[in-house]
Amino acid sequence: MIDFLRGPVVHMESEFIVLDVRDIGYRVFTPSPYAFAGKDGAVTVYIHHHVREDAILLYGFESREQQTLFRKLLEVSGIGPRVAIGILSAGKPETIIAAIQQENIAFLTKLPGIGKKTAQRMILDLKDKLIGAGLDGGLLSAAGIPIELPGSSGKGEGAGTAWQEARDGLSALGYTAAELDKAWNSLKESVTADETVDSLMKRALQQLFKG
Repeated sequence: MIDFLRGPVVHMESEFIVLDVRDIGYRVFTPSPYAFAGKDGAVTVYIHHHVREDAILLYGFESREQQTLFRKLLEVSGIGPRVAIGILSAGKPETIIAAIQQENIAFLTKLPGIGKKTAQRMILDLKDKLIGAGLDGGLLSAAGIPIELPGSSGKGEGAGTAWQEARDGLSALGYTAAELDKAWNSLKESVTADETVDSLMKRALQQLFKG
């Protein structure tokens, strides 16, 4: 079973990266392919090796915390790898963990593929298990103070800040300022204050692919 891979990223698309490990290209599905954009040399990607009857798939993460949380999400009835990877693409591990610990169903149901019943199962199945897996404490807050969830107090990250980070990542992929301005003009009316950088990058890429 593969635990991690190390090598340069030689190709990137909206859902996966291709990692060159000793002249073998591994396709790795990841919550945020663009997190690896612009990184020179070899990178370490923590792997969940998923085997089913008709396919062998690799899911990869920047950190052990992401890898562990992904595996915990798979223990919840109704959550498969695709949904779990979508959850991690929509929020940072500490934010998702905080929502589960605080039983914040309103936040959890904003995650892709998660309805009210699944959100309730996430809380029921994972709230106590996350502590045992080491997915609390320092991840939630260095000072032991609960994380403020986006939208819980009306204070989001802000569309402008998220877009600037997304724009930087897309620039690293080779897109020009004119192309990015055009994509933003198509998106900005539908962007919410709590939209994540990853989600903005994916939506912008859809616009860029359309031309």
